[in-house]
Amino acid sequence: MFHDRKFRMPRIWSNSELKKYAQIFSGSVVNVSGWKDIDKQGKKYQEYFINAQNYEISNYKSEKKGLQGLKNEFYLDLTDDLNNSLIGKYDVVFNHTTLEHIYNVKKAFKNLCLLSKDMVIIVVPFLQQMHGNYGDFWRFTPLTVKKLFEENGLKLLYLSFNNHKKTSIYIFAIGSKFPEKWNNKISYKFDYKCKKKYFDEFPNYIGCNAIPNPLIYIIKERIRKILRKILRRKKKKNNKYAFVARKLLKRAKL
Repeated sequence: MFHDRKFRMPRIWSNSELKKYAQIFSGSVVNVSGWKDIDKQGKKYQEYFINAQNYEISNYKSEKKGLQGLKNEFYLDLTDDLNNSLIGKYDVVFNHTTLEHIYNVKKAFKNLCLLSKDMVIIVVPFLQQMHGNYGDFWRFTPLTVKKLFEENGLKLLYLSFNNHKKTSIYIFAIGSKFPEKWNNKISYKFDYKCKKKYFDEFPNYIGCNAIPNPLIYIIKERIRKILRKILRRKKKKNNKYAFVARKLLKRAKL
């Protein structure tokens, strides 16, 4: 089956991020709004959590890719108050790209955190075209994710994002209620800048490589670099190009 690159690449990337960490968790794990619990690469997410003693999935409504009638499945609406029996029931709560489809997103995030004794793992879109006929309301920045964890008593331990060209951008994040437990297993990471900087004129923030810059700006950036390189040369009597370069930079606002 053909998969659009802009959806396929961030999914593969987020799966690879989850594989790095899912194996270190044990106890009870729940995939909230897991639908069929599929990773769209031929596996189930349950297979990632190889050390889990118990694994369950929650779903919403059958007409919204929800209830499957599975043994380890239960109904859950993240916008309702949680049943007391669910509060703190799971060691790890995992949620992949569903929060953008819930209008009352703060309530939904709070419930994810209430479900967990400790860990919450989320994947959310930062940049993605509107999709789904069941509502598509939100996009998240790294700062938003960090703040949502903090508002619910969790510390952000790890946050990363993909940097593919011309694709959707996902954020993968892990938060904990007891961060000191994971000091030797999860190296703290939080950033919203890409490692590679493409053009000085444009900040290398998250998403900078997903939307290609117009050709005119690319050409302008190259010219500016050349002119500034001329100006950085050591002053010499015969450096007749410096004056011209300075004039061009000023007039063209390069």
